[in-house]
Amino acid sequence: MAMADGGMDFDAIKVKQQAAWATGDFAVIGSALLLASELVCEAMDVRSGWRVLDVAAGHGNSSLAAARRGCRVVSTDYVPALLERGKMRAAAEGFRIEFLEADAENLPFGNGEFDAVISTVGVMFAPNQQRAANELMRVCKAGGKIGLVNWTPAGFVGQIFKTIGKYIPPAPGLKPPFVWGTEDGLKELFAGAAKLEIVKRVYTFRALSTEDWLETFKTYYGPMNKTFAALDAGGQAGLRADLLELAGGLNRAEDGTMALPGEYLEVVVMK
Repeated sequence: MAMADGGMDFDAIKVKQQAAWATGDFAVIGSALLLASELVCEAMDVRSGWRVLDVAAGHGNSSLAAARRGCRVVSTDYVPALLERGKMRAAAEGFRIEFLEADAENLPFGNGEFDAVISTVGVMFAPNQQRAANELMRVCKAGGKIGLVNWTPAGFVGQIFKTIGKYIPPAPGLKPPFVWGTEDGLKELFAGAAKLEIVKRVYTFRALSTEDWLETFKTYYGPMNKTFAALDAGGQAGLRADLLELAGGLNRAEDGTMALPGEYLEVVVMK
């Protein structure tokens, strides 16, 4: 077992995380996040013919974005069902993408094998953060680029996880994934990088109402689905009320629908 950081069992944590992300159907949630993948590919200025690796790719938003720009793409994730959804999307759009089950902390590729590496709201959830960052750097060639989209701790998704943590606390000693959504955290994770370009952006979550948003996330977003399933009726009612209060306070729509800004960092790491 992988033991580090004061004896923390990252493998055991990863098994639980993998089960959470396989619950529900992240493709339903992730399909709406397409714009962030397109924007980070533009920020990276990816070139046709580049070999690009998408890490913790989910159902392939960034894989497809790179493929649209003429790149030769390898799409990886540790949830096979999500890779299958990516295959379906690539086939529907006529792209030849290689799909491979892989762990972000132990990528099955040689050193410097890729011109660019991408991960959009994916690798940030790997429990052994430094190992995951090291793997991104390792498989990227010298002079290559790593593009990331990471939720910030102060943004909507960061606050969702903070709220969930009041009901089901994270493993003791585990660094929150939102370290990846801070400039200081990124500088530490990628201390060996030649340059870091960090831009704060906003993705707008849209739904018919805050209640409609919550029902969708509760059904399809694995970490939220698993949390509700682990609580008794009282806990579920409390979490539902807290999440609706959070969303209601951030919602900028005034017509009964939901248009809610979710802050994230768009990051380009120069190796």
